[in-house]
Amino acid sequence: MAGRIQNTIRKFLATESAGGMLLIAAAILALIVANSPLSDAYFHALHTYIGPLSLGHWINDALMALFFLMVGLEIKREMVDGHLSSWSRRILPGVAAAAGMAVPALFYLFFTSGTGATHGWAIPSATDIAFALGVLSLLGSRVPTSLKVFLAALAIIDDLGAVVVIGLFYTAGVSPVDLGIAAAVVLVLVGLNRANVRQLWPYLALGLVLWFFVWRSGIHATIAGVLLALTIPLKRTPATPEAHRSESPLHRLEHALMFPVSFVIIPIFGFANAGVSFAGLGVDALVAPVTLGVATGLALGKLVGIFGSVAILVRLDWADLPVGASWMQMFGTALLCGIGFTMSLFISLLAFNDPLLQNEAKIGILMGSLISGVAGYVVLRIAKREAPRRMETVR
Repeated sequence: MAGRIQNTIRKFLATESAGGMLLIAAAILALIVANSPLSDAYFHALHTYIGPLSLGHWINDALMALFFLMVGLEIKREMVDGHLSSWSRRILPGVAAAAGMAVPALFYLFFTSGTGATHGWAIPSATDIAFALGVLSLLGSRVPTSLKVFLAALAIIDDLGAVVVIGLFYTAGVSPVDLGIAAAVVLVLVGLNRANVRQLWPYLALGLVLWFFVWRSGIHATIAGVLLALTIPLKRTPATPEAHRSESPLHRLEHALMFPVSFVIIPIFGFANAGVSFAGLGVDALVAPVTLGVATGLALGKLVGIFGSVAILVRLDWADLPVGASWMQMFGTALLCGIGFTMSLFISLLAFNDPLLQNEAKIGILMGSLISGVAGYVVLRIAKREAPRRMETVR
């Protein structure tokens, strides 16, 4: 099983971690530009209209639809023919992901209660898999592969939860006509799947139509990427994805998207949205309710939710720690899950229209992610690789 898991996700982990390092560089560059003489040009460019949308909206609504398409493909692959294909494999990362979304939201609500900014409760609930795996890649063989699999599985379930949250809580007024047309397109896509159509172009052509009507409907357009992904054919097989990728439309599309999404789209998104101008922002911005709610939600909420739920499951003998992992390593991994960047930034843009609240949320995301990343790296760096398998051994 360990060999199969390594073979299945090796390329995925390598691509995600490298993309995470590029995303870190893009975020740092955005902060430098936003606080340099180029600041006005940077923000003006993002608000420049190209056709019906501004450049910023083309990035966040159109390019990010491809990111969500890849997220949807990963979710479907793992659920149907991967590490999450059985309930026994879903328990540990599934419960940890759920707790890792709920507890940070409670931290956020604690700090923002009564401020009128509670709508941003989901901002600290997301884990950025690219960033987290980028940090893990710096540690090499110090971290067992099983923990990388756990982190990837947790982040994929976390992404699924974020998609549901966006669809339910961050959708404006809905146009029934456009939504009905979008639903009809989805039915056609399902029909193509049932008819065993294996060419990708009909799905992608209809995917563009789906994106347009989802965008017009009032539901965030990126949801179209996930809906399209769920209709792409994937045949369940005991073979590894590497062995049959060329035969599966889902694997072909996922492989084609991996490089442009990880190395082009996500860095562009990070550069376009991580830029926070500190001009006019005083110390009060660092202790604003939104800033503290997001930062503590990521740095503490994620740790409490994920590590606490894992400890309870193992204590009750409902699950085991990942093979070869120690409790200290699990603690460090839970810390890394507090790196919430791509999805957290994305949700912050949906939650607030006020630029000040958006900037406070971005500062909180940067603070919480930095604390989580540095603390997680340090803990995993000094943690012993020898692992007790169950909670009873560390009472």
